[in-house]
Amino acid sequence: MERSLMKGNEALAEAAIRAGCKCFFGYPITPQTELSAYMAKYMEKSGGVFLQAESEIAAINMVLGAASTGVRAMTSSSSPGISLKSEGISYMAASDLPGVIVNVQRGGPGLGSIQPAQSDYFQATHAMGHGDFHILVYAPYSVQEMADTVMLAFDKADKYRIPAMILADGLLGQMMEPVTLPEPLDTLPDKSAWAACGHDNKRGHHIINSLYLDAPTLEGIVRERFERYAVIEETETEAELYLCEDAELVVTAYGASARVAKSAVTEARKKGIRVGLFRPKTLWPFPKKELCKAVAKTSKILDVEMSMGQMIDDVRLATECRLPVEFFGRTGGVIPTPAEVLGVIEKLSGGVE
Repeated sequence: MERSLMKGNEALAEAAIRAGCKCFFGYPITPQTELSAYMAKYMEKSGGVFLQAESEIAAINMVLGAASTGVRAMTSSSSPGISLKSEGISYMAASDLPGVIVNVQRGGPGLGSIQPAQSDYFQATHAMGHGDFHILVYAPYSVQEMADTVMLAFDKADKYRIPAMILADGLLGQMMEPVTLPEPLDTLPDKSAWAACGHDNKRGHHIINSLYLDAPTLEGIVRERFERYAVIEETETEAELYLCEDAELVVTAYGASARVAKSAVTEARKKGIRVGLFRPKTLWPFPKKELCKAVAKTSKILDVEMSMGQMIDDVRLATECRLPVEFFGRTGGVIPTPAEVLGVIEKLSGGVE
């Protein structure tokens, strides 16, 4: 495997091509534009199709159409652009279509700023469009994970016929790190059992649809979908536990915030403070079992985010509100520093031993 120094956005794009993505539909917006630019340069060379749509709304509906035929399709944007895509994502979920959506978050609400943020957590995990549905949500925290998560997202989206989102942020998208890229896939999952890909009069038509005028019929379809979601919640959670074995305080953080928090936890350990880090890699489904294991010997939790505190409710629910959960965050595109987080750790721990 080759090792290269790459921006997060570009590593993600190259990994998508190697994962068999054949259709990319995008629209430029900072801080993810390099991803679209990379796809524009290399998709055709890899036998795929790049198209800059006339809008974010058009782009997600193009993904829906391409996914309907069984090809691996992807789009990317940043926070306000993802809001425009939310209706199309709901249509994809209702049509049981796989596909990958990348959100390289920026400060909000509204146009906000072009700086890194994590204020789209609620949207991604709890309100990604109208109706009863979920999407898979992954949270990489390094350039390497930006690349690795793409293959995983495509594979799980195909397995469960569900859209998958990679929830990154401007820091991860713009930073450069060494990355080992995956080998290109030789074969892709066979989707002929459901895709609208032609039938040569050898089978019945495959219909991709999200409209059901008979209410009991729609209810049955939604219930079946939630049975699938229950399997995902049971089997597809993933998290990193760092120094949690004897931790009296556990810091919860994801993505770029987890990089900052990990540095603070390491420094706190040098000062004799028994603190650990819990980093969810899947945001939906949220890794509840893993969190309960991480806080087994813990008296309190500190949640760190680049927002006003959106993951904190999932942390409380996962632990059934048994432990007090404190919060520290910066928002609007301000990145917390390890020193700031360390200061809060020291305060909550009663100082240095």
